[in-house]
Amino acid sequence: MKSDKKPDVCVVGLGYIGLPTAAIVARSGCRVRGIDVSQKVVDTINRGEIHIEEVDLDGLVHAVVGRGLLTASLEVASADVFVIAVPTPFGPNHEPDVSYVLTAARSIAPVLKQGDIVILESTSPVGTTEQIRDLFAEMRPDLKIPGLTRDTPDVSIAYCPERVLPGRILHELTENDRSIGGITPRCARKAVGFYKIFVRGQCIATDARSAEMTKLVENAYRDVNIAFANELSIVADRMGLDVWEVIKLANRHPRVNILSPGPGVGGHCIAVDPWFIVASAPTETPLIRTARGVNDGKIHHVIAKADELIAAHPGARVAALGLAFKANIDDFRESPARLVAATLARKYRERMSIVEPYATVLPREFEGTGATQIDLDEALEECDILLVLVDHDAFRQVPLAERAGKIVYDTRGIWPDQPKGGAEVGEGLRLVG
Repeated sequence: MKSDKKPDVCVVGLGYIGLPTAAIVARSGCRVRGIDVSQKVVDTINRGEIHIEEVDLDGLVHAVVGRGLLTASLEVASADVFVIAVPTPFGPNHEPDVSYVLTAARSIAPVLKQGDIVILESTSPVGTTEQIRDLFAEMRPDLKIPGLTRDTPDVSIAYCPERVLPGRILHELTENDRSIGGITPRCARKAVGFYKIFVRGQCIATDARSAEMTKLVENAYRDVNIAFANELSIVADRMGLDVWEVIKLANRHPRVNILSPGPGVGGHCIAVDPWFIVASAPTETPLIRTARGVNDGKIHHVIAKADELIAAHPGARVAALGLAFKANIDDFRESPARLVAATLARKYRERMSIVEPYATVLPREFEGTGATQIDLDEALEECDILLVLVDHDAFRQVPLAERAGKIVYDTRGIWPDQPKGGAEVGEGLRLVG
């Protein structure tokens, strides 16, 4: 990467991480070419528009596209820095799938030249960056590859995981510290130099395997702690206690900070990354595996409890509030709310309505169920049972007067003022946990 000018950058993958990253890098003055497999995504971005929901992203993309700093394409072209930000799902037995990462690397290999930097940002199992190195060595024997040559390498290869919160991605991409792991220390230094162009947080150099493991550990830690809260909610339910009251009181201890329970754990990170550690060390990870089981089990607990509630009120209309995996976003990946709502919709069909302010249409699994999408006002007017599955701000702000007489199953604890009342429509009832 030349020091007298900002690098040309190619970002492969224009999803929830790739597009904000491309836009932030472009805002710093780099010329960025974004790559995606979808012609629709490419056309949308080239119009200065966006295909995902994220705070302030629309204005930023419009600005950098208008200045000619960001363009989108289906084809990889020559650049100085390549950033890979593609999905890394897991298979039916929770085995990691890095095929998208390796496909992206294969698309980059033909255009690599001396001095280029390749950075993987996708959350990946330990050793994935080395797989990219080996792939480049196989496809480009004309290049000196770091870690495989005693000479000065022609290219640099590194791993730098994102650690951002949906709804705050633009802020956190620039302000959060970054762990940047190189195949060699020289690779790490080169990658750090790139990130310092647009990151105000601290850029910490390490090795690639440590950086890969760090991202997995961060999300596994959160998963284990959420599992404690979710298990506690099931225990409190068995004992007839309000778990939110118990947690509020317990957290008054100066060294206790119990997280909030919910209907499970969703999203592409916390619900997925722990399995990457388990897959790498299956006999050494009983705690991480158990936490995953607790959090997945909480989904089925919520389904069973909601099913019992609905069955006890045969004529009642039901509104499931929320499908996203967390509040105030349009991301439904691995969402427990989505699974709960879809399972109930398949059983109760026309009695079920779905309220999701961040969706224009219902996901595919609701097709043929008879469930319909309605807005919040209609749900409050026409539905007798409200299942709170996501804590969107729009739901939190519903005043008690509009919930009077409703039967509420609040899995997010957003309406502590809801009267417990009786168990019949018109009398009101609040269930939690």
